[in-house]
Amino acid sequence: MDLVLYYAPNTCALAPYVTLTEANATFEVRSLNFRKGQQKSPDYLRLNPKHKVPLLIVDGQTLTESTAIQIWIARNFPQAKLLPSDPWQELKAISILSWCSSGMHPYLSRINSPPRMCDVVGAEQSVIRLARELLFENYRLADEMLAGREYFFDHFTAPDAHFFWCMRRGSQFDLDLSGFPNCLAHFERFKSRPSVQKLLAYEKSVQEKFAKAA
Repeated sequence: MDLVLYYAPNTCALAPYVTLTEANATFEVRSLNFRKGQQKSPDYLRLNPKHKVPLLIVDGQTLTESTAIQIWIARNFPQAKLLPSDPWQELKAISILSWCSSGMHPYLSRINSPPRMCDVVGAEQSVIRLARELLFENYRLADEMLAGREYFFDHFTAPDAHFFWCMRRGSQFDLDLSGFPNCLAHFERFKSRPSVQKLLAYEKSVQEKFAKAA
């Protein structure tokens, strides 16, 4: 099986990198420099007209959207137990994956780049404030779910990887996350996980490479 993961630093492509690593999958990573607009190059748009990452190519076939990619990884590497075995719990895990993508990611994007959401002069701080309030509402829900727990379920699953990205991205902005102690504890634990350590080392090397080419 030939696997290629398209990735960009700081993006949610972090999550499938981590789960593929957890599954001991053999995969190639191709990194895109978003600052240079490589995600909108003709070659990449032929693969993914949505001009986003992650993109997983499986034996020449393309698969987009984080939730779908994570389900594919879980199904094809069942030994990694990336989704719960119980059907109802599996659906709940898929729900969390979708929530990370649609319930948290959009607000992180607005905080990262307010002008892309509203180009009215002087609106930037309002966009950030409103996005922060809605993001924090979701962090509060996650904090309740993680109370007294190491993972969302009884072992590491794909939702843990995606939520790690949600917290990591939030930590890269000037946000006070102290009100979410269980989320922060989850985040700190995962920093030391071998798959995450491998990802962070890879990301650092990519960022250094991009900086030299700037």
